[in-house]
Amino acid sequence: MTTEPAAPEPAAAEEAEPQADPSPDGPEAAADGPGGTDSSDPTDSADGSEPAAEGDGTDPGATAEGAAQLSEAEAELAAQRELRERIERRKAEKAGPVSSGAGLSGKAADLLAAVRAVESGEKPPAGAFDGPEPTPRRAAPQPTPQPRPVVPRAPAPMASETVDAVRAVLVGGGAPDTLAVQATATLGEEAETLLREDPWQLLRVPGVRPEQADGFARALLGAECRPDDERRGRAVTVWLLEQAALAGHTALEAPALHAALAQRSVPDPDAALQGALAEGDALVFQDALDEPGTGPAPAPTTPPEDSEAGDQGDKGDEGDEGEEAEQERPVRVLIGLERYALAEESLADGLARVVNTLPKEDASAAGWESAATGSAAELIRAAATHGLVLHTGGEAARAEPAALMSVARSLGLRVCATTHTADGRRRFAALLAAADGKADLAPSNTGAGSADPTGTADPTGATGAEDSVTVTTVAGLLSGTEGPGRDSDGLLRTDLLVVLDAPQLDVENAAMLAESLPDGARLVLSGDPGVLWSAGPGRVFADLLAARVCPQIASRTPDPGPVGELVSGIGVGELNQVEAPGKEVVIVPVRDAGEAVLRTVQLVADSVPRAIGIPAEQTQVITPGHGGAVGTRALNTALKERLNPGPGRFGGFDPGDRIAHTPSPGRTVTGHVVKADADGLHLECAGTAVVVPKERVEQTVRHGWALTAHQAAGFRWPAVVVVLPGDAAGVLTRPWVYTAFGRAERHLSVVHGVEQALPRAVAEVAAKPRTTRLPALLKAQVPVAG
Repeated sequence: MTTEPAAPEPAAAEEAEPQADPSPDGPEAAADGPGGTDSSDPTDSADGSEPAAEGDGTDPGATAEGAAQLSEAEAELAAQRELRERIERRKAEKAGPVSSGAGLSGKAADLLAAVRAVESGEKPPAGAFDGPEPTPRRAAPQPTPQPRPVVPRAPAPMASETVDAVRAVLVGGGAPDTLAVQATATLGEEAETLLREDPWQLLRVPGVRPEQADGFARALLGAECRPDDERRGRAVTVWLLEQAALAGHTALEAPALHAALAQRSVPDPDAALQGALAEGDALVFQDALDEPGTGPAPAPTTPPEDSEAGDQGDKGDEGDEGEEAEQERPVRVLIGLERYALAEESLADGLARVVNTLPKEDASAAGWESAATGSAAELIRAAATHGLVLHTGGEAARAEPAALMSVARSLGLRVCATTHTADGRRRFAALLAAADGKADLAPSNTGAGSADPTGTADPTGATGAEDSVTVTTVAGLLSGTEGPGRDSDGLLRTDLLVVLDAPQLDVENAAMLAESLPDGARLVLSGDPGVLWSAGPGRVFADLLAARVCPQIASRTPDPGPVGELVSGIGVGELNQVEAPGKEVVIVPVRDAGEAVLRTVQLVADSVPRAIGIPAEQTQVITPGHGGAVGTRALNTALKERLNPGPGRFGGFDPGDRIAHTPSPGRTVTGHVVKADADGLHLECAGTAVVVPKERVEQTVRHGWALTAHQAAGFRWPAVVVVLPGDAAGVLTRPWVYTAFGRAERHLSVVHGVEQALPRAVAEVAAKPRTTRLPALLKAQVPVAG
């Protein structure tokens, strides 16, 4: 590991004025995005989990790919909408925990009473928290009805008179008229009426905060605007749950939500919470907690009404004892939005189906066993006899899933792999080529402009379905623009699905993948558990590892070289000195923010190309947040001035600028600017032409010489410069450092201004836990693996 002395920087970078920001944007809750950073929010964290606000509050919008083609983002969002509608239809047929509507009764009323009891420290009412009867393990369940393939459609154009009417309401309430289009898209055609009747509905628009909605309501309602207005309480409740989702939670514990409502000047938090539940804006759940030292608490096997109605002779005393035990059993009351609750339940159902369904009889056990050789032997044996397998390891360990896919394909299975980014797709396709011994293997890209729009093309050149192999991105697979295609029931035509970068899966995408698998298909989730979790809500991979419901295969293949050695140590909490004879790892100490910017520009533009031989276009800068004196905005301004100076004639962009495009929240695609015209800003991202409409450029496109660690997850570059300014000390965590340092393939430079905060973060600061329901949902359906 080499330490470079400070050195002056050419004057060109001094002209770049860093943009001030009230916070360092540490967890990437960017101040210009929804939620920002607020100490009173239940989602505030300095854990580096980087909530999905880095898209600057972008609503799920579409990006045109070519003049007449629908975008991958549109197709992905259409698929998500269809999934939610299908889940809602399925859940409507079952007895839910809460009945949405104008009022509550029965079980829902009991749960509300339990919420209040838990908050006050009292014992919850008997029977209020009885869990569902566990689903028995089954060898071959009946197939769940699946959707037809989604045909992406362009969003219906909004009538100009509708937008104008909303704009008039906004202006009348003192809100920016620029919110008109977004408010109409969020609230629908009745947006004008909704805002007049309930001004706090403005809080549903991404980026709007409670104090802004309060000002809007005062302007519209005058003396009728009161802090105790039940409309305000419901709206703030929903807003807090949305902020929790941005921080990665799928639900909030009732006491935490109660306290957050009080901090937001809601006079009666309990009434606000009950109002949101009664109107169906939120749902209430309960999880039984394990007593310390007693192990998992068994789920009740007899419905409470049956046990109460019993009182039959020899069962009387036992029933009383069981009821008393249930009353004293600790519980956790959770409040969540329906969207994430349904996705998490759908994911648990789908995973239970995969685990409980025997794999398809496609080859003899002898065939799998004979192929189980080398470092992938353990993974191959596990996949041979189990529907769901978890595989952990770093970049070098990805060769093991590649070997598994090669074996499965040789045994006649249809196999598909999917990655978080197009860069990951390219890297994994190269590993598959090596495993298969075929240099012509290439990633599947059968979307717009492809000769095979069905997504069933075989990149190996094979023509038979039984001989096919496909590599996709998760977004492309779910939207239908990439992949093996779907059958008439909407199920993926695959017998083995390998998901790389599994820690980046949020609950919604994971649910869509699980629901898309046919019965008997195998699912392998592979990833590095040390990296940052998903930008969206949930911690799917970590929850599954903790639940222990399936085999877990830990790779013993380490990442090579000094960078690999350094990152491996960080993963176990140690910041080690490593030998770097070829300057593979260089530490550059800095004293202040200005020096950090100057040294970063010098490294990218001069030092790394000259000393390491890696050009500037293959070097990526990673910093903790977007704002602040050394955030992505300030660094990109300085790097553009040095590497591609120009007037920014296309909304701040010039041809050749490196960009980070966010087609949907939490998802980043890197590329560069090609040109701009009446259609919008033309980009090239991972070899694909993308056109961003003018009205979407400001929300979805940033300069990309510098990224945050969450944006960089799933990518790798030949050289990486990680910038750690002094004001980042409070937001550094082990997962953040592990992710940022691990993006480097050959060379890592660290612009170091946090002194002892770096080793302290690596040794002591783990990721802050996210509140999720997946482990409890799985416990009732899947037996714990031995």
